[in-house]
Amino acid sequence: MLKHGLAKAILVTGVALVGALAIAQAPAREQALTRSAQDAQLQWGPCPPFMPAGCGLAVLHGDPAKANADVFLKLPANAAIPEHWHTSAERMVLVAGELSVTYQGQSKVVLKPGMYAYGPAKVPHSASCASSASCVLFVAFESAIDAVPTAASAK
Repeated sequence: MLKHGLAKAILVTGVALVGALAIAQAPAREQALTRSAQDAQLQWGPCPPFMPAGCGLAVLHGDPAKANADVFLKLPANAAIPEHWHTSAERMVLVAGELSVTYQGQSKVVLKPGMYAYGPAKVPHSASCASSASCVLFVAFESAIDAVPTAASAK
């Protein structure tokens, strides 16, 4: 009986050690995070040159050069984004302001805070902040982030 109890204790201890080693060698777990558009920790960078002055981008999660990055886009009051397209589809939620968006071949849509919008890849579109305050848009991209101005926006 003593031998059986000792063998069981050794087995349990061995399993526990193997488990502890596996946990110790496991990669660090990704941390959850939250951000608001007013978060002082956000690092706002410039938008592409064809976009209006005062436009800003803040990376919330991921690497903009890789798939699945999330950003805030800030557009000054009464500013317009010229027609452009993205290689990636984009999923958006308006956080602040009122944003008019027009996708080529579709009617203009006015987004209000909390509204969701989906923009297909490579479909030209334009937008304007129809607010007296800045518009802030959350955008999730499926692939690397880009913004390609159309010939119409160069005019």
